[in-house]
Amino acid sequence: MADIKKDYLQEYDRAAEAEKFPLVKKWMDTEPRSFFKQLREERPILVTPLCTLVSLFNDVRDVLQMPKIFTVALYKSKMGDYLMTHDDDAIHSREKPIMQAMLNRDDLPDVRRIVARNAKTILDSAEGTIEAAYHYCRAVPASLVQDYFGLDGVERKDLVDWSYWTQYDSFHNHFFNLLSEKESRYFSDKKEAVSKKFTAYMTDLILRKTVKAKAEKATGFLLLQKLHRLFGSKKYELTDDIVTRMVRASYPDALQFPIQRLGLNAGGLLIGAIETTAQAVAQVIQMFIQNPTYHVMVKKAALSEDVSAFDGMVWEALRFVPIAPFLFRRTAASYTLAKGTAHETTIPAGTNVLALTQSAMFDPYAFENPDQFLPERNWYHHFNFGFGPHECLGKYVAMVMIPEMVRQIFIRPHLQAKTSIDYKGGPFPEHYMLSWGGGA
Repeated sequence: MADIKKDYLQEYDRAAEAEKFPLVKKWMDTEPRSFFKQLREERPILVTPLCTLVSLFNDVRDVLQMPKIFTVALYKSKMGDYLMTHDDDAIHSREKPIMQAMLNRDDLPDVRRIVARNAKTILDSAEGTIEAAYHYCRAVPASLVQDYFGLDGVERKDLVDWSYWTQYDSFHNHFFNLLSEKESRYFSDKKEAVSKKFTAYMTDLILRKTVKAKAEKATGFLLLQKLHRLFGSKKYELTDDIVTRMVRASYPDALQFPIQRLGLNAGGLLIGAIETTAQAVAQVIQMFIQNPTYHVMVKKAALSEDVSAFDGMVWEALRFVPIAPFLFRRTAASYTLAKGTAHETTIPAGTNVLALTQSAMFDPYAFENPDQFLPERNWYHHFNFGFGPHECLGKYVAMVMIPEMVRQIFIRPHLQAKTSIDYKGGPFPEHYMLSWGGGA
């Protein structure tokens, strides 16, 4: 059991007003499980000077499934007019299904094979030692962005940089991160600089893919396929990646999906793919290596032809080491949460709300014996990809990519960590040395 080691709420209540949220932030960063446990048991909705924290499963689920009340308004200044910044409106309900159709779930076996191939190539070339945070955990999803999403013709390093700074500014540069004005401006400036380069690249990419798609159409798809079968040359291979699918498709005017919206959504494929995947993979690997019992169990499952048991272990691990302990929202209207319960709370319009998704994943209401590691748990109770209308667009791609990346590490003999993950004072893993082979 994750016993309460101290009385967080007593310390919180005694703190000066200006120190209350910094205390909360510290506890969420350093000892979230025990802090959240006390919140769930004693003060499920905690109103702080900066944010209101929501800790129980049902209340978190309510927050995340009511986007017109609990909005993503804080995203808008960071992400512009991308579909993620729209709450239950025409653009969101129109464009998210388009992108989900492009990310055809029938592709998932092929996606897993691509990930396995790229991961194996990187690990084989490392010859037994790798700095994994950058050269594996970021490199593999960046390769998938090139091979499957179709953001090609650019260095992998550029893709990583673009994803990194956009993710940093969008999700880790808000008032609740308690950054100095200088720090906040630095991250905004870095994101602005990479955004200009990324926009120029995407403009060129869409033009290039459109020209190629039209040339293929003029040549004839059937003829290309026949020539490819006859000669096996890349010259005659019919292009198929997500961006190509997007530019090849026909969109009636009534659908209101012009080339500008297409490009914006194509760019969104990159932003959510690399940094979140890299963090999840690194943290799961570390959790399994640091616990000898898990390490043996995971190693055995990784070598099995049936990957379902292994995948369950990875998702259970992400309850314990998620990429973030909360999702943030802002209320557009007053709302009484947990109505009829002892912790019923009216949250005024304009309130910043932290939906504590990690806490919700340890709520006994939905997770029996929540402090135990039980890989066979009900997947539908997880919040690793959010919940409701803003659930992650690339969820199903990530559901094969993340466990396969972890699996490729654990099939290596005599795997060990040379260091712990070094975050270098930031939110993302920056340095993590792994080695394998050479005997015990």
